[in-house]
Amino acid sequence: MVKSFIFEFFIEQFGTNNIFWYFYIVNLILSVIAYKLGFARKLPLGKSIIVYILLAIATFISTTFSLLQFPITESLIIVSIIMGIYRLRLHRERSAKNN
Repeated sequence: MVKSFIFEFFIEQFGTNNIFWYFYIVNLILSVIAYKLGFARKLPLGKSIIVYILLAIATFISTTFSLLQFPITESLIIVSIIMGIYRLRLHRERSAKNN
């Protein structure tokens, strides 16, 4: 079975007390970053609140998979990095086009 490096790190650092909430917070932060970098559009406040509530619920579900040692957190880290690189390159390309 493939080991989850993040899972092992959290167990070593924090033990098993409140491990779900540590994973939930990390997964929620990474999910918000991935959403903002890749999919976010300007929405009215009410719609944004609904989107973030649904994102929090989905993160709650995906956190259970993290506790089963599926690489959910690692995947979110990779997605955030790739989307950050994409946005940086897009920004540089657009600014070079304007000059």
